[in-house]
Amino acid sequence: MNQSVAKALQLLDLFTEEQPEWSLKDISKQSGIPKPTAYRLLTTLESGNFVFKMKTTEHDSRYRLGLKLLEMGQLVSEQLEVRKIALPFMQMLANDINEVIHLVIVNQNKAVYIEKVENTRALRLYTKVGKSTPLYMGSGPKLLLAHLPIDKQREIFREVGNKQLRDGRVIDERRLREELVEIRKQGFSYSVGEQDPYTTGISYPIFDYRGHVISALTVSGLSSYFEGDNLRRIKNQTEVTARQVSRKLGFN
Repeated sequence: MNQSVAKALQLLDLFTEEQPEWSLKDISKQSGIPKPTAYRLLTTLESGNFVFKMKTTEHDSRYRLGLKLLEMGQLVSEQLEVRKIALPFMQMLANDINEVIHLVIVNQNKAVYIEKVENTRALRLYTKVGKSTPLYMGSGPKLLLAHLPIDKQREIFREVGNKQLRDGRVIDERRLREELVEIRKQGFSYSVGEQDPYTTGISYPIFDYRGHVISALTVSGLSSYFEGDNLRRIKNQTEVTARQVSRKLGFN
């Protein structure tokens, strides 16, 4: 680990429920890091809202943890909560339609698969919990991309360039923008062969109590199973399941 990062994390570890506030002098003494170095690290942490500085007197400043850590903690809490709540519903859905069910979230500029329930078919999809993929590839990632703020979407678009899908198709930014608009309009995302050949993915959004899309409930399987009445049944039951999970998270 980078030494500066390690030292910055060491400083953050000093803040506890018993001692939520520290002076620069005490931080330096407790951590064993020289005052100039500790001050430089704290200034960097302050600029990122990881700590904030309170001036108690003209010659004394004290530090507390910043709101950025609260924001990050809330994000982790939500991710753990949605995974815990969604899993039994995912298992029921998998039993009903016998397809692979995934739960997908956004992490930085990637889509990350945080839960998976298998089907009983002999041919399995190569996915695993923890897998990350671009936000412009696959039904779950694209559904999440469609619900990101515009400025974040622009950031992702800058990564697209002449990237290709697994089947060799070049990603067209204009077409992708149009597809994201359509996803928001129709309320679900649909993809064929974008991550694995001969597979189809269908995804519906899961909302939190604020009405924000926090994850995608994704059904994936061989495209030959995603046709006609079976496709309609898969879409209907996936949508119902996503709504059930959303209600459990406080969404009305």
